[in-house]
Amino acid sequence: MSRRDRRVYLSSHPLLFALLAATRGRGVRRIGATVLAHSTTAFRDGLTRVPLDRTAAGTTGGAAGELTGGDLLFNQDGSEHRGARRGLALGAGEVDRLRPVWNAVLDHGLAPLAGGGTIELVELAAEMAGATAAALLRVDVAPRELATAARAAAAAAAREHLPGLPRPWRRDAARVATERLTGLLAAAPPAVSPSVGSSSAVPGATPAAFPADTSTAVPDATPAAFPADTSTAVPGATPAAFPAGASTAFPGAASLSGAASAPAASGEVALSAMLAVAAINTTVAAVPRAAAWCADSDLWHYAETHLEALTSEMLRVTAPTPLLPRVAAADGVIDGCPVRAGDRLILVTRHAVDAHRRQPCPADPAPAQTAQLVFGTGPHACPGARLARLQLSDALQALARFRPRVVSARVDRRSALPAWSRLTLAPTR
Repeated sequence: MSRRDRRVYLSSHPLLFALLAATRGRGVRRIGATVLAHSTTAFRDGLTRVPLDRTAAGTTGGAAGELTGGDLLFNQDGSEHRGARRGLALGAGEVDRLRPVWNAVLDHGLAPLAGGGTIELVELAAEMAGATAAALLRVDVAPRELATAARAAAAAAAREHLPGLPRPWRRDAARVATERLTGLLAAAPPAVSPSVGSSSAVPGATPAAFPADTSTAVPDATPAAFPADTSTAVPGATPAAFPAGASTAFPGAASLSGAASAPAASGEVALSAMLAVAAINTTVAAVPRAAAWCADSDLWHYAETHLEALTSEMLRVTAPTPLLPRVAAADGVIDGCPVRAGDRLILVTRHAVDAHRRQPCPADPAPAQTAQLVFGTGPHACPGARLARLQLSDALQALARFRPRVVSARVDRRSALPAWSRLTLAPTR
């Protein structure tokens, strides 16, 4: 772990990560009714060999349902959950539709580096994530406004679910922040399906950023990245990897054929809000942390020679979703440790992928089956692998042209995920 990135953990949740560090000597450890899964095997078993209670208090699904009242991917089960995941799978066509959106933001946002100026990468990542989420949901809303609302909702929900004595005002704050986000989405008009020369889907984007819509409903056949229902200890832990399509599974989403549809009913708005929270918060956390690591460890040149490996290694060592809180719905076994129904499971992603011990090396990356675990596995893997990887890859490649260095950085102590609140970069070439 880099010295700078360590600050993100120690400053945001020092007691939690001290506990995780103290217990990682064993692959799995029981403390009362809580099972801590650190090893690769334990992590996989926790997601594939133990039935999970998706609506239990303290889990992502439970929190999402409490705050929105919606029936969401996070708290669905069985065939309903499988159908929803199939609907959310992003194929190459849908990613191709969204890719110009974030690249237009990158082109504009990185322009100061070309003139020797500085940029604030957290703000740029928020705009990029907000623009992508708006295009994903096919709503006409300002990217930064959407990103601000989604980040505030996730942060408030995170504070409400921190361990400790009940604090009713935190729940009130979480509900207010969630209502602000759902209100924004409910009031947003549907975005016009972008075509050549059209920029209406993403406010502020240049017309040239949008090609004709050639999206398709073919699911993403690659292993998933960024678990859509394996998020962190708080809501808002999955990345910008959710489609506007799949109107069968999600009535509020537009079909991939290009028909625009803004959220209309409360359940549809709740779903859109959860997808926006998930899409935006992980991107805002992951992109600046990865860039800071590349700058500090002199990894930028790998963007020219080993871009795919660089992306994979950055996702592995930053582990944007560092741990997954779950509750067992039935008895099972995790890496030899018996688990009882009702036990709380803490699946430590960053330890499972060896992020705490193995430094990033794009020339000799970690095995794919290990690195992939930061995105979940089996039925709990994210349906947006293609988009999530490509978005970070494009960001790193665009930044690498300037070989930026970190001028200043400040940890975000309020965010739902370990993240920077400010990261100022300056070019070195």
